[in-house]
Amino acid sequence: MNRLFCITTILLLAGITGLAQRPPSISSPEVHADNTITFKYDSRTAQRVLLSGEFQSANQAMTKDTAGVWSITVGPVKPDIYPYFFVVDSVQVADPNNTYLFANERFKRSIVDIPGQTPLVHSMQNVPHGKISYRYYKSATLDTTRQLLVYTPPGFQANGKVKYPVLYLIHGGSDTEETWTKVGRANLIADNLIAQGKAVPMIIVMPYGNVRPAPMPKFTDDIMKDVIPFIEANYPVLTDSRHRAVAGFSVGGGQTLNIGLTHTGRFAYVCAYAPFTQTEEFQKNFGSQYAPQADQINQQLKLFTISVGTEDFLFQSVKQNIALFEAKGIKLKSYIVPGSHTWMNSKQYLATTLQEIFK
Repeated sequence: MNRLFCITTILLLAGITGLAQRPPSISSPEVHADNTITFKYDSRTAQRVLLSGEFQSANQAMTKDTAGVWSITVGPVKPDIYPYFFVVDSVQVADPNNTYLFANERFKRSIVDIPGQTPLVHSMQNVPHGKISYRYYKSATLDTTRQLLVYTPPGFQANGKVKYPVLYLIHGGSDTEETWTKVGRANLIADNLIAQGKAVPMIIVMPYGNVRPAPMPKFTDDIMKDVIPFIEANYPVLTDSRHRAVAGFSVGGGQTLNIGLTHTGRFAYVCAYAPFTQTEEFQKNFGSQYAPQADQINQQLKLFTISVGTEDFLFQSVKQNIALFEAKGIKLKSYIVPGSHTWMNSKQYLATTLQEIFK
């Protein structure tokens, strides 16, 4: 009896100790009605925790309470979707209490969504929704099987009579094929604009833009020789240039120029968002020897746009690119807007593009 009492006591004490050591329940981030946001991070041992986010100009120090929970409330913040992370004793970490993560291969960041009172173009709205499919295709160019995402619009029927135009949409450097949906909300932007009659129903293909360790120019071949044939063999799509577009952000914007402007007979719409063009491929295509047949290109392209923010670190180089193409007699639209090199801007670039292509 005494032995049973001792065992019961030990187990009870062990349970109490386990409860005492269990970290506190934390909700982070908390978006309040006034668009302020509270962030929390649990660490009894950290000496300093900072909040870094694209909704603020500089990192801000967080305050620790007696339970070891660091917190800060910021804002009000303009409604949008923002990446953020914590700097814990000089180490960058994603918010462990937030499952909404930035899809990226180089850094780990979390995402906070401030919806606001009026639905934004990327918000989940009460409209018919399309579908995101994860597909695998054989890349003969790269001698491997690769993944891409395909958005099909509301009402899509794989075996139906309707054939759709296709936008090939490329992510930024170190992002992944998921970034345009998980951060850029491309599917919801398309849903909302199609429902409003501002965009035509289309298929959006989001490939994985990184082909390393192969030379990066092989991505152009992968798109032209593998991705496009895969889509056209497996989806009911229109296959003429007037129903094919290419767009991309940052490194993907540079890839867009390399792909689209060297294949103007295949793409009638080329839209580069803050394009990064300091690459060997761009220099080879558009360097000092670049002598395009401008009249033919202008006839083939129904729309050529380059977008950039005035605070973007690529602003000056993008302006130089715009000047280069204009000097060669190629017609384009330039969209110069406020903001920096962010996915907040990129979502707006995409929303503009979807309303202009395939019209």
